[in-house]
Amino acid sequence: MTLTLRSLTRVALEEDAQSFASSLTRDVRTAYAGQGRVGARNFSALRLLFSEGQAPVLLMIDKEGRPLLGNLMRWPAGLHEGWNVVVLARTGSDQADTIGVLVTRLPSGERLLAGQALENDQRLSGIVDRATGTTLIFALPLALFAAFAAVRIINARVDDINATAKAVSEGRLSHRVSLDGSGDTFDRLAITLNAMLDRIETLISELRVVTDGLAHDLRSPLTRLKVRLDRAETEQNPTARSTAIALANEEADRLLAMLTTALQISRAEAGIGQDHFEPFNLSTLTQDLAELYAPLIEDRGFELKTDISPDVAVRAHRELMVQGIGNLIDNALKYGASPIQLMAGQTATHAWVEVRDRGVGIPATQRAEALRRFGRLDPSRTGFGAGLGLSLVQAVARLHGGTIELGDAKPGLIIRLSIPL
Repeated sequence: MTLTLRSLTRVALEEDAQSFASSLTRDVRTAYAGQGRVGARNFSALRLLFSEGQAPVLLMIDKEGRPLLGNLMRWPAGLHEGWNVVVLARTGSDQADTIGVLVTRLPSGERLLAGQALENDQRLSGIVDRATGTTLIFALPLALFAAFAAVRIINARVDDINATAKAVSEGRLSHRVSLDGSGDTFDRLAITLNAMLDRIETLISELRVVTDGLAHDLRSPLTRLKVRLDRAETEQNPTARSTAIALANEEADRLLAMLTTALQISRAEAGIGQDHFEPFNLSTLTQDLAELYAPLIEDRGFELKTDISPDVAVRAHRELMVQGIGNLIDNALKYGASPIQLMAGQTATHAWVEVRDRGVGIPATQRAEALRRFGRLDPSRTGFGAGLGLSLVQAVARLHGGTIELGDAKPGLIIRLSIPL
């Protein structure tokens, strides 16, 4: 930038000098054409007198080279028509100056030299040169220091990211990229990476839970299945043998349902199924489920109350929504108390389905565990549930970009499934 400023300054000074020389030449030629040599001489004397601050230079010679007017004693050697820069002394000056002159030839054969001394321009140019040099002397070290500091800062932040990646690759999944609070690009990158690492840690933790849960929950039904098959094999009574086989089939069906649900959760959490989204009326679907579950609810001695807003239109995976809402009703039947309330509606941005019961509910400290895959609030796991019902509902919500919320019905439990409209 400083070198460009220096160059532009020099160009501007030279253009100003050439403009002054052109103006002086034009005025002298006009006076000569109108009043001859006498008029040109008089004009030149006045112009030299009143333009002294601009250090004008003027000389006209005839065909034989004799001076006719101006403030130079003789015609400088080596000049050519057009712009010239020469060193010579003006009349009344005891030292030579650098002068820029414009040389032209008049129609009658005389030659005219007009211009100005460049002393002031050279002085200004020298000031600019010194300023440029001083700027470079200070700017280059500062630029080098700034570059060195920037590289150090960048390397430090990149090294932190590398250290985090290395720690995670070694199995320390809780390691995170540190933030300095500046909000710069590295901070934003660190936030994104940390969110990714949080998700990875959650998935790995869930995978461990799934592995442990499957190992624990499959052991009991597989053991019962084996016992009943062994009993059926050794049973002599045909009726008892048929009963044992039927019970074994029930255990096999329960195992298949557990594995199918676990697979559906995994597929939903992986985002598989979005290509099956279709528009439908959530109100109609919820009302159909209420009618479907009504006989079962009555058989259990429960009362079902509905409050479904009409015409709630969504674009979603119909089968998964059916299974998710069905799981909410099943959960209320298993662990709640009458009456069960099934509601549906919408806000400005979301559609929602809500199931309430009047049971014991779930304490706030255990709600996260209830939503976890194979999460069961019965530590002995004596029941037939696998802890996958609410986990599937949560996976369905995530697939649709929605949420599942557990609340207190005082007494009882409120579960709301929300998805974007």
